[in-house]
Amino acid sequence: MGVKSLKPTLTVFTPTFNRAYTLHLGYESLKRQTFKDFVWLIIDDGSTDDTRELVENWIKEKIVPIRYHYQDNLGMHGAHNAAYELIDTELNVCIDSDDYMPDQAVEKIVNFWSKYGDANVAGIVGLDANQAGQIIGTEIPESLEKSTLSDLYGKYKVKGDKKLVYRTDLIKNTPPYPIFPGEKYCPLSYKYILIDQGYPLLVMNEVLCHVEYLEDGSSLNMINQYKRNPRGFLFFRKVAMEYSPTLKDLLRESIHYVSSNMMVKNYRFLIETPRFFPTLLATPFGIALFLYIKNTKVKALK
Repeated sequence: MGVKSLKPTLTVFTPTFNRAYTLHLGYESLKRQTFKDFVWLIIDDGSTDDTRELVENWIKEKIVPIRYHYQDNLGMHGAHNAAYELIDTELNVCIDSDDYMPDQAVEKIVNFWSKYGDANVAGIVGLDANQAGQIIGTEIPESLEKSTLSDLYGKYKVKGDKKLVYRTDLIKNTPPYPIFPGEKYCPLSYKYILIDQGYPLLVMNEVLCHVEYLEDGSSLNMINQYKRNPRGFLFFRKVAMEYSPTLKDLLRESIHYVSSNMMVKNYRFLIETPRFFPTLLATPFGIALFLYIKNTKVKALK
């Protein structure tokens, strides 16, 4: 008989930037895990607060296995790129710096994967809940055993953020998020869309993460993200248009594609678009969206 590997099954990775004031939530939740088959990878994306000292003290406590990686500030997607280069476990899950896991989350993930996981699926999709335990958006239909993320939202009309656990080999084999000079954001679902084209996710109607949308987080500042990172969004829109699962999705992405091109003053967008006629139809709406984003004081689209 072979010797069983001592490498854990799951990497919980946390990108963080100046979040020392809330990072303890994740640490305390990992200390409480009923199953210890994980490692915590912290990607410090250029923090200038006391994040490093905080993490070094946690490492000295030797309660949770921690890997710490510091890099210059590249934004959320740059931190994900670094994480995917470093992760060497079978599975990985991102827990943001203001979120935390229920006490049995690791146990549920590892046991579920051990029972149902194989080379024909990309990983697991589970639920997010707020700190009071209320599901973010809607639950996944009970009869559904597996689905791509695109079908989950487009075909099955599921709403709200969901927690994604991916096979590391697949996430590594998809191209990294592009880094555009002067920009700090590219939508993370770029990689998820590509993986969707070959593999579904196992459905797990269990809460795997408690989330909070802080005032300084991306979710509540999306309009500003559009303004500050037009090339990252433009890159994403072209991919999303190419693989849109429904006409409604295609038109929405086309409108945003036009708007992003307006922001970077690229007026060749009708020549460069992956979907000409939807883009033509979306052009007046995209210009209107651009003008709204440019002039509004609102932080996020409803």
